[in-house]
Amino acid sequence: MKETIDGNTLLLVSDLKKHFYVKKGFRKVHVLKAVDGVSFKLRPGEVLGLVGESGCGKTTLGRTILRLYRPTSGTVLFEGKNIYQFSGEQLRKMRAGMQIIFQDPYSSLNPRLTIGKMLHEILSSHKIGNGGQRQERVEEIIIKVGLEPMHLKRFPHEFSGGQRQRIAIARALILYPRLIIADEPSSSLDMSIQAQILNLMKSLQKEMEISYLFITHNLSAARFMSDRIAVMYLGKIVELADRTQIFQNPSHPYTRALLSLCPIPDPDTRIQQVELKGEVPSPVNPPTGCPFHPRCLEALAICSKQIPVLTEIKPNHYVACFLFTQQNNAVTLQSNPR
Repeated sequence: MKETIDGNTLLLVSDLKKHFYVKKGFRKVHVLKAVDGVSFKLRPGEVLGLVGESGCGKTTLGRTILRLYRPTSGTVLFEGKNIYQFSGEQLRKMRAGMQIIFQDPYSSLNPRLTIGKMLHEILSSHKIGNGGQRQERVEEIIIKVGLEPMHLKRFPHEFSGGQRQRIAIARALILYPRLIIADEPSSSLDMSIQAQILNLMKSLQKEMEISYLFITHNLSAARFMSDRIAVMYLGKIVELADRTQIFQNPSHPYTRALLSLCPIPDPDTRIQQVELKGEVPSPVNPPTGCPFHPRCLEALAICSKQIPVLTEIKPNHYVACFLFTQQNNAVTLQSNPR
């Protein structure tokens, strides 16, 4: 799938790759393809859910988009500008519009700073306002996330897990960004607190017109939060569609297998689980052809030889699977199969 930028595109990711080298001594002996040719676009005010098993490259993709990791190749355009071409002051200004919520709120907060001091330093480093204006904004944000101004004098260890995640959200919001990458923002919390955090994030997203790249392995959370959902497997997006299409008409065999494991809040409903063969392959030594074919119950002969690309099978519904491209007599292959 080749995405193009238009006036309604906030973030455009094109053929993004992030490879890590596995060394033995001083020699590079293997290449770990954590993100291997990902493309998608995100519109202003949209929430794109990114789901998949642990180790599929979701977190690496989010961090590479933000330039916390240097990409191997590909481009990321934010508001029409290639963020990989910026450095120094230009990059700092652009990062004000792109923020991240980390999975573990405790390890991502500085234990030596009070919450107020931490938020003030962010505004100071970006040269926003004077002392009084900064204090006003800090108090405004801390109230938005459901805490009180008195909490600003406390240190991170003095809060519960749910409160720390609210502080992490406040830190991401303090610069009024247009894009937030939320990396498993509720996975470390118990179920009741998860619901509170997700409801808070959704209400703030609508109120402040923020776009989210919502990374999660929780399909129920993705369904609640997302407008569209991308399913990732072994460094590639294998299906991308509207939330309703993903849950009511999943097309890729891997998507169907994931959804068969998603609990249904109805004791009378029985879902036949799809059992996948074997284990997730290592990204250091991926299989030839389609990365999913060794575990797929519907694999064709071509699946072990060629890599399917993301193809539009219905309006705005993309799937990387030969089951559909073969049926439509329109098989699209990459020019350099593994």
